[in-house]
Amino acid sequence: MSLLELTNVSKSFRGLKAVQSVSFAVPEGGIVALIGPNGAGKTTCFNLINGVLPPDAGEIRFAGQSLQGLRPDQIAAAGIGRTFQIVKPFPELTVADNVLVGALLRHRRVSDARIHADGVLRRLDLYDKRDQVAATLTLPDRKRLEVARALATEPRLLLLDEVMAGLRPTETDHMVAILAELNRATGLTILLIEHVMRAVMAISQHIVVLHHGELIAAGTPAAIRNDPAVISSYLGAEV
Repeated sequence: MSLLELTNVSKSFRGLKAVQSVSFAVPEGGIVALIGPNGAGKTTCFNLINGVLPPDAGEIRFAGQSLQGLRPDQIAAAGIGRTFQIVKPFPELTVADNVLVGALLRHRRVSDARIHADGVLRRLDLYDKRDQVAATLTLPDRKRLEVARALATEPRLLLLDEVMAGLRPTETDHMVAILAELNRATGLTILLIEHVMRAVMAISQHIVVLHHGELIAAGTPAAIRNDPAVISSYLGAEV
């Protein structure tokens, strides 16, 4: 069963076709990667899914319901969480309080939200740093905090925008292990944008490839790795 479905979705900016008739689905409980060169339309797709931008055409459905006309806060409440390419925690707040902000979406009592936030911090290996001010974190910790804030909203679908960019191989492997365990233990559905191919190939069950706003391939990691169009437009000798 598909949790998220995009059908012939398009978006243009002053004549530039950022996304052109893109269709793909994300199965419930699955991990799907959205890849492609810079400017391929990946982040625009995320902005369309979580209501930052309205599509010019096509339909986006989540859990069988259209997202047409919903604001980002309504889409978050419906069960879609999201991280951003450029991590921007509340710098003067502690790690715990950053995650608490996300937890308050579902838990109106601060004490209940705090308990939930602590559980999320443990999952992301940040509990020991819960009292540290966010501005003092290293990049790997800021990346995990970004995931923790989104995860604290208790999403059914988590959109991850380059959460492994800039990480060392060992740090990337750590993030992959955390995400894989989240998916295995909780059934969380994940759609991720990522340029780090070692991570994409390690964690994804299905890959969707965009180029110049168009979908040029979709399939298993093995199929995408050997797809001539994908190799020519994006992968090259990377994998």
